Amino acid sequence: MSNEEQRTDQVEKDQDSVITMKQLLEAGVHFGHQSSQWNPAMKEYIYGSRNGIHIIDLQKTLKSFLVAYDFVRDLTSTGKDILFVGTKKQAQEIIGVEAIKCDMPFVNSRWLGGTLTNFNTIRSRVDYMLQLKRLKDEGEFDNLPKKEQISLNRELAKLEYLLNGIVNMKKMPSALFVVDTKKEDIAIKEAKKIGIPIVGVVDTNSNPNDADYIIPSNDDAIRAVKLCVEKIAAAINEGRLIYSQKVNSGQLQPEEDSLDGPIVERKAFVFKTNTAENEQEAVVYSEDNPEEKV
Repeated sequence: MSNEEQRTDQVEKDQDSVITMKQLLEAGVHFGHQSSQWNPAMKEYIYGSRNGIHIIDLQKTLKSFLVAYDFVRDLTSTGKDILFVGTKKQAQEIIGVEAIKCDMPFVNSRWLGGTLTNFNTIRSRVDYMLQLKRLKDEGEFDNLPKKEQISLNRELAKLEYLLNGIVNMKKMPSALFVVDTKKEDIAIKEAKKIGIPIVGVVDTNSNPNDADYIIPSNDDAIRAVKLCVEKIAAAINEGRLIYSQKVNSGQLQPEEDSLDGPIVERKAFVFKTNTAENEQEAVVYSEDNPEEKV
């Protein structure tokens, strides 16, 4: 085998260690939206159509995925953080679970306008939430009239619903990882406004120009979303390992948060509609307790 053939073989092996064509096919990554709903800007990533459904070119997906993976790994290898964003039903659970596993901030309930462009105000709401939580844990709520207790408990629950995933995000993220760039248009606009790069899972109805690093993929099927999120989390874990090695060897100084304070435990929320009461019910998923209600 020639040197060139050996190099090609090694590249293919390295690619397979990240993601394979078989994994993409089995997860249904190639199924796009109905042809009538397409965004013409996605033309170069579309292989064709079948029964009125666009089929994504998985060769393009594989190539784009590897570029996105390398970017994420290299960024986190310097100690930088990536904000996970995915508020659609299919993404909520896996976004929360994987972001917590790799110790990254996330938004999986609703994007609050100003999360990036008005970060100090959002951070003040997080601090207020933590203050309320501390008062409740110390039993201070019990000393208040019943009506005030109910009001504060509702306020705290709402704040936790919205801010749980970014409670430890004490500085601006260095990048966004977004599932469904079309749905998360406000987050995209804020990131672009302040120059934060975006890694985006982009379906055939979306604009690929909304992301700096695109992953052409089905963004509606749970298995496809799960695969994309898990692989990006794997890139982060790989980058974090490199970062730790650099810090331990003295090559890098550890990143410091812009705000002091303890690390707060987070929960991966999934929101289900309670049809009987017509209210949203928050469910916590964890490895130890797969369905603990709050």
